[in-house]
Amino acid sequence: MEKEIIFLVEEAPEGGYTARALGYSVFTEGENLSEIREAVRDAVRCHFEQKDLPRVIRLHIVKDEVIAV
Repeated sequence: MEKEIIFLVEEAPEGGYTARALGYSVFTEGENLSEIREAVRDAVRCHFEQKDLPRVIRLHIVKDEVIAV
């Protein structure tokens, strides 16, 4: 059992957010950060058996920001 699973959360070009687990084939989407949190929890519960669930889900949120010169 892993103690922690890490998700890379990025803004999607078409809007909303995508989240993918590092080291696992788990991917999900959401319209806002609240939705992405719940979607990640659901995806982890679907991917792992109850006995293998990680104790912690860590979200690494990457945000691009463009500023004028």
